[in-house]
Amino acid sequence: MTTHKQAIAALHALGDPAKAAEMHKYHKTDRPYLGLSNPVIDEQVRAWRAEVDLEARLALAQGLWKSNVYEGRIAAAKLLTQARIRPDDQGAWDLIASWVPDFDGWAIADTVSIAGQKRLVADTARLDQVESWTTSDHMWTRRAALVMTLPWTKQKNPKADELAARERILGWAAGYVSDPEWFIQKAVGWWLRDLSKRDPDRVRAFLDQHGDAMKPFAVKEASRKLPA
Repeated sequence: MTTHKQAIAALHALGDPAKAAEMHKYHKTDRPYLGLSNPVIDEQVRAWRAEVDLEARLALAQGLWKSNVYEGRIAAAKLLTQARIRPDDQGAWDLIASWVPDFDGWAIADTVSIAGQKRLVADTARLDQVESWTTSDHMWTRRAALVMTLPWTKQKNPKADELAARERILGWAAGYVSDPEWFIQKAVGWWLRDLSKRDPDRVRAFLDQHGDAMKPFAVKEASRKLPA
């Protein structure tokens, strides 16, 4: 069974120092980079997932996360990105949620958020915890509340409870419209843009009510897919 130290060593062995330097410059966050592409990380993750049970996978993911290596954190999130986890006993969700306060850049935050999306869809009661993030002093935590709930923009024929959840999240977005942070404004625009593909009238209503408080680029992003 692969330990997190062995996993990090395997990633190091595949590293590209020149590309690592480019990635460090691009992401602008001071942590170790190995210069690995997502397909290379995916291949390693598939092999690790095949050899461990859920308990060991959670331990491996936590060890990779604690390494603070960029590719290690990406791999940790990918280990937990799965529509159905059996048993879904809170362990995976609790681990994902515990990482949110560590977010310090969009790439890692978005990869973890994809894993989080699947756990929220699996148990929507977890939205109660996500709502508490919307008032956090940590910008990336506030942003994660919208990025992790993007599945509620994609339902073609939402049921009553799904519509209620959608409205709840739109309430969070409404609370963000005066937030000066670029990434928060971008997240609001992103959520609305995705929703506009399914419910353009609701997006227009949101913009009519809140658009004046939003940054112009966020309004433009939200409007980009609206039918003419």
